Amino acid sequence: MDKRLGIYIHIPFCAGKCAYCDFYSLVGREDLIPKYQKALLSHIKESSSQLQGYIIDSVYFGGGTPSYYGTQNLISIFNMLKKYGRVLVDGEVTVEVNPDSITYQDLVKLRRAGFNRLSIGVQSANDGILKSVGRLHNFSQAEETVHSARRAGFENISLDLIYGLPSQTREDWADTITKAAALKPEHLSCYGLKIEEGTALYPFKDSPFIPDGDTQADMYLYMVEALERYGFRQYEISNFAKRGYQSSHNLKYWQMGEYMGFGAAAHSCVSGQRYSYVADMELYTENILSGKDVVDQAETITDFERAGEYLMLGLRTTYGISEQEYYNIFPCKFDMARELMDSYVARGWMVKNEDRWSFTPEGFLLSNVLIGEVLDVQTKQRMNIVSPWKNDEGDAYQFSMFNKRPGEVQLFNGIS
Repeated sequence: MDKRLGIYIHIPFCAGKCAYCDFYSLVGREDLIPKYQKALLSHIKESSSQLQGYIIDSVYFGGGTPSYYGTQNLISIFNMLKKYGRVLVDGEVTVEVNPDSITYQDLVKLRRAGFNRLSIGVQSANDGILKSVGRLHNFSQAEETVHSARRAGFENISLDLIYGLPSQTREDWADTITKAAALKPEHLSCYGLKIEEGTALYPFKDSPFIPDGDTQADMYLYMVEALERYGFRQYEISNFAKRGYQSSHNLKYWQMGEYMGFGAAAHSCVSGQRYSYVADMELYTENILSGKDVVDQAETITDFERAGEYLMLGLRTTYGISEQEYYNIFPCKFDMARELMDSYVARGWMVKNEDRWSFTPEGFLLSNVLIGEVLDVQTKQRMNIVSPWKNDEGDAYQFSMFNKRPGEVQLFNGIS
């Protein structure tokens, strides 16, 4: 069976830095784009032997602002992946765009090159709020971007929204949800504002203009209910989709699939190894072009760590977790975690369907704490184990992996 791989390309260039952004990106360094592009293409080529061991079924261009980087540059990167990797023709190929840095002509070129999913940074329908956090577009431009994308042939569009923005009220948020849903996207990503140290908003984190935790919680619960009415199914804490339009690339992260990143600050998780590249564009570029190492951090993932990640990531999704799937990763008793999660069910924070536990919307609001408690009790459970392969009666546990029958695949042949 062919192994599947997701590819992430980090484009750390922006026209302006949003007040809440703590991702690695630079403003006013367009002079570095040609060398960065050369380094990305070289890095992909150098990784060809590793790429050949997989079928690439998802590609994600994130940032930064990929649409600001230049359409032809994005197409050239994708063409390089097609040349040196086994890219699935009907795989998901996403590019993040901002309404102020994309045109209809750009969208046509991207669609013809094989890009088939857009993630549009809308954030709010309130132009005053957009301006206050440094966004360079207004909502009318966002609407026009969606219309242009449809004309260009995009049938899979996601909108990014943020709640808890400065001076945002529940009514503002409700208006944003209504107007976003009216654009009929296939997917919505809705994130609660988190003010991180080093961002322009950080000095104002305790300002009365920033919605407090209770207000954000109210916005979240309203959002879940409203989007369900509009036909969007929640499948992860912050992500909602029409039927069949969940982001397959993002699901790789939450379902512990393998992915490989390229670019400064990009992360990878391949063959039991997790590593990241230096969060320094100039150092990344110089080291790639001179044949030097660009890895910043690397670690081997143990089975127990992988089982912990299964709990942590799986509980972010509405699909949740099961005891048997945990056993398949790391054979360990589960009774303490089972008892704890059953208590969450009794409190309305979780639901249990057959052998699966998942959070309710109210549980998602507390998920950071609750997931931490599940991880803690399972760590204690492991420490009490004498023979993890046996149950209390001394009988060996029986395990089976969930295997799927490989289907036919069609790969890109050549470049656009």
